[in-house]
Amino acid sequence: MDPEFGVGMAPRKREPWRTTLLLAYQSLGVVYGDLSISPLYVYKSTFAEDIKHSETNEEIFGALSFVFWTLTLIPLLKYVSIVLRADDNGEGGTFALYSLICRHANVSLLPNRQVADEELSTYKLECPPEVSEKSRIKVWLEKHKKLHTALLVMVMIGTCMVIGDGVLTPALSVFSAVSGLELSLSKDQHEYAVIPITCSILVFLFALQHYGTHRVGFLFAPIILSWLLCMSAIGLYNIIHWNPQVYQALNPYYMLKFLKKTRKSGWMSLGGILLCMTGSEAMFADLGHFSYSSIQLAFTSLVYPSLILGYMGQAAYLSKHHNLDASYQIGFYIAVPESVRWPVLVLAILASVVGSQAIISGTFSIINQSQSLSCFPRVKVVHTSDKIHGQIYIPEVNWMLMILCIAVTVGFRNTKRMGNASGLAVITVMLVTTCLMSLVIMLCWHRSPAWALVFLLLFGSIEALYFSASLIKFLEGAWLPILLALILLAVMFVWHHTTIKKYEFDLHNKVTLEWLLALGDKLGMVRVPGIGLVYTDLTSGVPANFCRFVTNLPAFHRVLVFVCVKSVPVPHVLPAERYLVGRVGPPGHRSYRCIVRYGYRDVHQDVDSFETELVESLVTFIKLDALFRCSDAERRDSSYERENALTVIGSNPLRRHLDYDDSHEGASSVEMSAGIYSPNGIELAASAQGPAIKKQVRFAAASPRVDERVLEELHELCEAREAGTAFILGHSHVQTKPESSLLKKLAVGVGYNFLRRNCRGPDVALRVPPASLLEVGMVYVL
Repeated sequence: MDPEFGVGMAPRKREPWRTTLLLAYQSLGVVYGDLSISPLYVYKSTFAEDIKHSETNEEIFGALSFVFWTLTLIPLLKYVSIVLRADDNGEGGTFALYSLICRHANVSLLPNRQVADEELSTYKLECPPEVSEKSRIKVWLEKHKKLHTALLVMVMIGTCMVIGDGVLTPALSVFSAVSGLELSLSKDQHEYAVIPITCSILVFLFALQHYGTHRVGFLFAPIILSWLLCMSAIGLYNIIHWNPQVYQALNPYYMLKFLKKTRKSGWMSLGGILLCMTGSEAMFADLGHFSYSSIQLAFTSLVYPSLILGYMGQAAYLSKHHNLDASYQIGFYIAVPESVRWPVLVLAILASVVGSQAIISGTFSIINQSQSLSCFPRVKVVHTSDKIHGQIYIPEVNWMLMILCIAVTVGFRNTKRMGNASGLAVITVMLVTTCLMSLVIMLCWHRSPAWALVFLLLFGSIEALYFSASLIKFLEGAWLPILLALILLAVMFVWHHTTIKKYEFDLHNKVTLEWLLALGDKLGMVRVPGIGLVYTDLTSGVPANFCRFVTNLPAFHRVLVFVCVKSVPVPHVLPAERYLVGRVGPPGHRSYRCIVRYGYRDVHQDVDSFETELVESLVTFIKLDALFRCSDAERRDSSYERENALTVIGSNPLRRHLDYDDSHEGASSVEMSAGIYSPNGIELAASAQGPAIKKQVRFAAASPRVDERVLEELHELCEAREAGTAFILGHSHVQTKPESSLLKKLAVGVGYNFLRRNCRGPDVALRVPPASLLEVGMVYVL
């Protein structure tokens, strides 16, 4: 293979080997928990009903051969060697691949895109647009709008299956670990003990989610490390003690013998074998928390060898034991020496809890990303740690996952059905990753379509084989992830489609700047003290909700700011590039536009820090705007808003100096602290409510002759801040046109409005204080 086949868009920074070792150790508890506990249920699911363990050992050796080559080709070759290189500024996962594709080809369906977004430092491309040649695939994708929708639906399907895996994996993992009690209890005792214990552990696990994992996260890596070493030791013991020749089963010839003997039943049993890949996607999804080299080191040096030894040890034991009690079936614990069975049971339960925690956290993360890209209804996101990035908790989702996990445990009551359901969810996510990765190879890495086709055929054919084996078990548990995916897909598509249509409605019904400027003469408009923050999705023009507000109540605030909080297809936006600030109308109108940009993994600020940073950004913009005005004539000509006049303002100007030419005649400074007008400039309070926190910023000002109007504008901004801030949001209701189809009336008129009424409002998502909230009713006819 081409040695540069998977080279990413930028050279990777070499990190110290001690840092790599530490990250590799920490990744064990976060990334590999789910993958490490798969030996608990793989053989048990494989030999549940479809095939039997015979004296010839062809079945167990064939299963071992399938497990070995599956782990080698998918987690090791596909993910570690290729997919992990397709990071988006260090981030991984389904949305990272989609983000990369959207930046390199015009296929994004996100509204309010701007050319200025492409100037973000994280919006990097491998080749400049004017240098890179457009491939036929790229032209074809950009030309057909239906392909844009199909690509987004594919990403949504992968997201839905990840959420479904968040329901199934905790139930399967904990149930399989607790099932070790079957060797110490009678059949009747086992049936009445395993289910309650499993449900109790699941309730305990989900009940602790709102505390976050940072308090006990330091225990995760030691638990998984102990589990991997324990599993390796037991596997090595079984190989030496029972069958040292078991390594011969790694020959691919045993796979052919397996399929030749078992035929259709062997093909159906592949639905259990594919569970050995469970958790492979986490290596890519959690890439942002660690590094490529640390994840690669942990997998190749510890996780992969431990898994192979664990599976070989089980196969070695089973190759010498054929008359097993049917009630015990073929599981992990039967191969554990009886003297250490209880400690291994406890360790397995702890490892299953850690693995479940990883997939639950991943479910929270991907829902938050979906919400950022307008693909999921608004939910409350709680950040459980101020120090560790990305640790979030979503209350509504947490309790729904808990209820569904318990329902799956009580309803299925065996590893076979849970494994069938979980396997379909896992393999579907992998198929989506393979398809998206093929596009990344062509569009982002600019490799030949032949390389993308090789990647798609090699890994796609393997995954399609496992997918067909899982799908055939539709009635035996595989129906559950399909049902969950259909429900979630309908919710996500309806929400996204209606959000786009609402944006188009706002875009069509926005009014011109001339209309806003003429309001004072027509209606006798009154400007009241304070700052009015008008939230809108528009990046230009005056939104219809503000027009509705001022025509019914002819008054608005002395300082008016049209705020657009938008997501861009990058994982993070640097604080220094977060704000785009410009004027709406002439300087005397005291109206501004502020566009706040977030990446799909960024943490939104709380309202106090956001309000403070917004005012500070306005102050900085006013000073910069004064410096860059060339003449009084230009100032008179700039009465109307220009889209290109937006200026990038750092989100924390308090911590840096804006150093201009010190030789500027009459240079002075502007200091902001407690809200006092001083001869040297304006001082602003850090917060409009509560005791003032002293914060200062110094930046050079132009000469007093030039800055007289600027100081007046800053003084008015200071007074408006002290008077208070009002948050003006639209309260929307969606109606369909009378001639709309029945499907659209049900999806938009009924489905979307139901979601809107029962999910969090925009004020919660934007963290607006209720006392300062002012909602304006808006009816959207779509």
